[in-house]
Amino acid sequence: MTALRRLRRFAAGRGIALHTVQVHRAGQSVVEAACAPLTLRTPQRMYSVTKTLTGLAIGLLAGEGRLALDQPLCDHFPDLAPFHPFVAATTVRDALAMRGPHPSTTYKRYDGPWLESYFRVPPTHRPGTLFTYDTSGSYTLAALVERTAGVPLVDYLRPRLLDPIGASPGIRVLPGADGFASGGSGLICTPDDLRRLAGLLLAGGRHDGEQVVPADFVAQATSPQADTSLQGWGDELAGGYGLQTWLPRSGGWLMFGLGGQIVHGDPTRDLSIVITADTQACPQGDQQLVDLVLGRLADAWVREHDAGGPASGPEPGDADGDLEWPAPPHAAAHAVPAPGRWLPEAGGTLGDAALLLDVDAEGGTLASEGPEGWTLPFALGRPTTLPAPDLARATGVRGPAVVTAGWSAPGTLDLRVDVTGDELAVLRLRLVVDGAALTVRRQGYCEALAPGWNGSGSYAAA
Repeated sequence: MTALRRLRRFAAGRGIALHTVQVHRAGQSVVEAACAPLTLRTPQRMYSVTKTLTGLAIGLLAGEGRLALDQPLCDHFPDLAPFHPFVAATTVRDALAMRGPHPSTTYKRYDGPWLESYFRVPPTHRPGTLFTYDTSGSYTLAALVERTAGVPLVDYLRPRLLDPIGASPGIRVLPGADGFASGGSGLICTPDDLRRLAGLLLAGGRHDGEQVVPADFVAQATSPQADTSLQGWGDELAGGYGLQTWLPRSGGWLMFGLGGQIVHGDPTRDLSIVITADTQACPQGDQQLVDLVLGRLADAWVREHDAGGPASGPEPGDADGDLEWPAPPHAAAHAVPAPGRWLPEAGGTLGDAALLLDVDAEGGTLASEGPEGWTLPFALGRPTTLPAPDLARATGVRGPAVVTAGWSAPGTLDLRVDVTGDELAVLRLRLVVDGAALTVRRQGYCEALAPGWNGSGSYAAA
């Protein structure tokens, strides 16, 4: 069985949406696959992969002599004084290496501006001593880049890094609550952009004979700076941390974002792996994915490349572009008649809006009335692409989506919605029809999900 087939089966068994897969070794493509309508050039949110890009911007500024890694971070933010002694002692390098004084992201525990939170939330320990994964530290580093450079993060990187490697013109970083680039999680770019970035780091910061990022910074960023052995996020992430970059147990380096965004490089094997996905509906799915890809599949892809192709020969499902959306099982024999309009009964948690269900042997639509109303067209047993579904009012999530649906059990209609906009989201609906009674459960998996989406309720035929 090929490595790609193993990855597909792993994802299918856990409800994980594989968006794209790219594997390159020694400058040659081993695997390029995407899940239509997505392509290797479709932008999506990359979450904490952003941290590495922010770190590289710091490295470029250091190379230009505009800041020093061992300088106290507070020196660049005198307007936010006074500082707790632990915060005052925190260096730029400490923030890069996730060895800051805070136990977790500060702006999630602070009512004011995100940048201010790093300097106002009381710290718990001396900097430089413990690995503590803190996205607010990365946000502060992005603010440092923008204050020092005098331009937005992407504008600073564009002529120095992004254009030289041929990155797409649409790269952007979402702003935080107080306007600075969300340097810990806001990157929107294409999978191909990440492949190019991986190639740059594999080459020690060089591209086409030009030293794009200082070689000494790349060496520091991809060598141990913090001990991560006490974290509980899977075996590979216990290997260590560099500067805004993970150092997995199996070797090389790793950029890793929520939902299964993976950029792995191993210079000893001239290997890069870029995977974009949405694992949010699978508990600890992103950690399971990392452990599988780095711990098992990377070796298999190296063997396939060195052997000139998969040892077992091509298999259905291994062709380029042949990834599939997770979908509920569908059996036409499970379908039952469902009256068109359903009124909510007392006691439910889904609000007082009526539901409209129109379904036949091919598919149909599910709609909710009211001020947060929405309509979901669906096909049974095959995906439906929606360029701009009207789900934002009910879910808080905007962007194109893919809907899959099926009668998964007698009288049970399941729908799944994969949203791939500025936020990745998985929405699930289960409708159980019993004559003139309908029971509904809604689930959602997304950082920005509206709190009213999740819940259950009963309905009666109108």
